[in-house]
Amino acid sequence: MAANIRKFEEIGTHPAANHNAIAEALVFTEAIGVARKAARLRYLRDRWMRRLDGQKGVRLHTSFDPAMSCGIGNVQIEGVDTAALAKHLWERRRIIVVPIIHEEFQGLRVTANVYSTLAEVDAFADEMERVIAHGLPA
Repeated sequence: MAANIRKFEEIGTHPAANHNAIAEALVFTEAIGVARKAARLRYLRDRWMRRLDGQKGVRLHTSFDPAMSCGIGNVQIEGVDTAALAKHLWERRRIIVVPIIHEEFQGLRVTANVYSTLAEVDAFADEMERVIAHGLPA
């Protein structure tokens, strides 16, 4: 098989759940429509961003302008290690964010989904406010 591209194909039984879930996800997405989905994602993003905006040391790297962004936001707490903050959010609240560390800027990429609840978004903002006030635990 060394010269055959098929050597990279997966062999064996494939789970039906993945195949079936994709079809259901497409039906759901088409039913709610792109505009409603985008509005929901912006609403969730704006909910946490507005809570954190203007707080000491907070830098929002994402515009509130709907023409410039949709559901993804990027936030930094100056003086707090971004990777350590992502780890803290996971360990304390099981919140998944992605630390983005670049030579020009750094921050957490925060991405709610259309089915994320307000309580989940608020839990993120609550924990970020706790870190803003008290820092990361030693």
